[in-house]
Amino acid sequence: MGKTCLPLLPLLILFQIISNEAAITVGGGVGIGLGNGGGGVWIGGGIGNTPTPPSVSKLSGAYTALQAWKSAITADPLGILNTWIGSDVCSYKGVFCGIGSDAEPLVAGVDLNHANLQGTLVTELSLLTDISILHLNSNRFSGTVPDSFRGLSSLQELDLSNNHLSGPFPVVTLYIPNLVYLDLRFNSFSGPVPQDLFNKGLDAIFLNNNQFEGEIPQNLGNSPASVINLANNKFSGNIPATFGFMNSKLKEILLLNNRLTGCIPEGVGLFSEMQVLDVSRNSLMGHLPDTISCLSDIEVLNLAHNQLSGELPDLVCSLRTLMNLTVAYNFFSGFSQECSKLFTRNAGFDFSLNCIPGRDMQRPQPECSVIPGSGLSCLRIPAAQPLVCGTLLGNLKANRTSSSSP
Repeated sequence: MGKTCLPLLPLLILFQIISNEAAITVGGGVGIGLGNGGGGVWIGGGIGNTPTPPSVSKLSGAYTALQAWKSAITADPLGILNTWIGSDVCSYKGVFCGIGSDAEPLVAGVDLNHANLQGTLVTELSLLTDISILHLNSNRFSGTVPDSFRGLSSLQELDLSNNHLSGPFPVVTLYIPNLVYLDLRFNSFSGPVPQDLFNKGLDAIFLNNNQFEGEIPQNLGNSPASVINLANNKFSGNIPATFGFMNSKLKEILLLNNRLTGCIPEGVGLFSEMQVLDVSRNSLMGHLPDTISCLSDIEVLNLAHNQLSGELPDLVCSLRTLMNLTVAYNFFSGFSQECSKLFTRNAGFDFSLNCIPGRDMQRPQPECSVIPGSGLSCLRIPAAQPLVCGTLLGNLKANRTSSSSP
């Protein structure tokens, strides 16, 4: 579920933020007419006629910020900063400019993805109060995120992924008032994740491939995000029970390769729009909840490399949108005809290294004599009648209320 970066994506975002009459300038060069006011967009540097430099009334702070940052960059193998000369910041490579609602020119975004710059992030970057995107993916920035970033009042997208940043979770990011996209993956951040992360109105949270540890905050269910990636860290403990009561618009959640234990929460079935659920490479135990059958849009379900047991339910294998089901390296004792039909549907189905009699590539019998977590008690909806997904929420709430009563 890697992220694909399209060259014009930052421009499309900026077009939505700046009015139709706005003029956006990136570097200098090719002009494209926009809006009713005949504004222009310039992409690249030095192609064709360079636009007239804008007035500096709102750009002086940006100049101070960018020059301070330039001084803190120690390596620039691609020569990006060779264009960062003079007061016309709108001619700087990687800098996006536009006209604000007050008709003043402003720096609306910085996109230096894959620039391979080495250095640190400086406090003066907080002077870029008009930027809506800050994309620094795939560089070599080290150190921490400055506390001054809370001053980036217009910032909506912060991508610091694939750098050498370290220290505890950068709490300052939670004070950026309009942030909706937070990408910290592939760095060296460590320690616990604050609860406030899941109280913030973020639509995308990428924390994977760091060194975060401790339990996932119990208020995970408060998050309105559509994508959450906590993979490849050191999270431990149970998946929070509130997991099933979070935003039903959640489409992807990746918890793979952590140190999670306990059961898969019953409430997982509330995610009617879930497309990807990956909890592989943990130490989850017990039987699968029948509620997984309510994941009507699920495409990828990866439960591999855990200690799950019991029989793989027909209800799971019957999910019509399922394209890949992986349950390898568990202790499942069997599956029925409905699961066998996955092969005829050209859906990926890996059930190797389990304890299924009569099937190839299973665990040796001695490994199946003692099932891990066989005595584990998981809260389950009674299955006396077929599960009706539409009534799932009410049943779960009733169970939670009764279990919390004295």
